[in-house]
Amino acid sequence: MNVTRIVITFLLFVICSTLSRPVSADILSMRDRAQLTDQILEDRLQNILPDLMAREEIDMWILISREYNEDPVLKTMLPATWLSARRRTILVLYNPGEGKPIERLAVSRYAVDSLFKKGWDKEKQPNQWERLVEIIKQKNPNKIGLNKSTHFALADGMSATEFEELHAALPTELKSKVVSSEKLAVAWLETRSEQEMAVYPELIQIGRKLIAQAFSNQVITPGKTSTDDVVWWLREKSREMKLTNWFHPSVSLQRSSTEKFNPTEAFSGNKGSQIIQPGDLLHVDFGLVYLRLHSDQQQHAYVLKKGETDAPEYIKEAFKKANQLQDILTDNFVLGRTGNQVLKMSREEAIKAGIKPTIYTHPLGYHGHAAGTTIGMWDSQGGVAVQGDHPLHYNTVYSIELNAASFIPEWKKEIRIMLEENAYFDESGVTYMDGRQTKLHLITSD
Repeated sequence: MNVTRIVITFLLFVICSTLSRPVSADILSMRDRAQLTDQILEDRLQNILPDLMAREEIDMWILISREYNEDPVLKTMLPATWLSARRRTILVLYNPGEGKPIERLAVSRYAVDSLFKKGWDKEKQPNQWERLVEIIKQKNPNKIGLNKSTHFALADGMSATEFEELHAALPTELKSKVVSSEKLAVAWLETRSEQEMAVYPELIQIGRKLIAQAFSNQVITPGKTSTDDVVWWLREKSREMKLTNWFHPSVSLQRSSTEKFNPTEAFSGNKGSQIIQPGDLLHVDFGLVYLRLHSDQQQHAYVLKKGETDAPEYIKEAFKKANQLQDILTDNFVLGRTGNQVLKMSREEAIKAGIKPTIYTHPLGYHGHAAGTTIGMWDSQGGVAVQGDHPLHYNTVYSIELNAASFIPEWKKEIRIMLEENAYFDESGVTYMDGRQTKLHLITSD
C-alpha cells in the first residue's frame, strides 16, 4: 500500500467515524453509505475519468437512459439517492484536455445533484435532442463516444430507440464523429480508485466472516441441517445486516459415494438439497453488494467424523493443490498480458506441476461478473474470444476463481477443490483483499 492510499484510508476512517452510528460494527447506516458512495463517485469523476478518456482518445462521452431502462454504466454515475434515471436522463462528459477538469452536464429536466450541472432549460428550448446537439456543436469534440458494444454487454447500454432518435437529431458532420465507447466504458467499470480500495477489503472481510459462521456448528448440525438450510441462512443473515446478494448462494457437497462430480450442476447451482453428514466436503459460493461494490467468494469445509480432529490428509493435500494453482495463476498477472495468455501459461505450468486445473477467473467491481479481462470459463479452457483478449490493466479487481481436481483412492473417485477469492492487481502484483482460505473450515459431529 503506497503512502497516498494510507492517507486516503485514514481520511475515510475519520469521515466514517464522524458520521452517524453504523448499523453494526462493520457496516455503515444507509445515510452514511450514500454520503460515502457520492464522495467516491465525485473522486472518480475528477481523478479517474480524465486519464481514461485521454487513454481511449474519446473527448466526449454521452450516456442516455430512460427511467427503469438504465444503461449499466450510467447507473454507476448516478448519486446514491437516485435509484433510477428520471424521465430521459442524458449525461454529457466532455474532456477539454490540457489538464482541465471534465465538464459534466445533465441534458435533462433535472440536475443530477452536484455531480452533473443542469444543461437544459425546457422552457427556453422545448426539444431535448436539439439542446443536446447545441451542446455538442459548442464543444466541438473530435470523437463522440456512445455505449454500443457487440461483445461487452455492460458497454452496450444504449437502447435501440435512444440511438435512433439521437442519430436522427445529429447533423451529418456530427454523425461522422460518433464512435463506440466500448473500451472507455470497460475502463471506467474495471478501474478502481484509491478511495474504493480503502473500503473494498471491508466487504470481502464481511463475506469471509459470514462464510466462517455458516460453516460452523452455530449453523450446521450434521445429520439434521440441509444444504438449503445453510443457503437460506446466508440470505437471511445478509438481509439482517442490511446487505444484498447479487446472486442466490449455493451450498453443495462431495462425499465418499458412487456419485461423480457433475460440472453442470456445480456451476448452475441446481443440485437438490441434501442433508449434511459426517465425512462430507462442503462448498459454498456467496456474493454480497455494499457501497456499489461486489464480492464473490467460494470456500470449503469438512465435517469431522466421530473421533476425527482434523480433515483426512488426502483432502488437505487436494486443497493444497488448489492453493498452488492460485499461486501459479496470480504469478502470471503482468500488465498488458491478455486473459488468454495468462490462461494458457497458467494451465501449462499447472499441468506440468501435476495439477488438473480448471480456471475461470473474472473481473469484479460494480458488477459480480464485471467488464474487463476474462481468464477462462469453466467450459472454455482453450481461451475466450474478445473478453479473453482484453489486456490486464493496473488498479483492477478480480475474482480468482478456479478448481483443482484430485483423484481420491479412499473415495474411489475424483473430487474438485473449488476456490474463489477476491484480489487487487496493481504495480506490486496481485494482493488478496482479505487473505485467502488455506485451511478447511471444520465442523464437528456429536
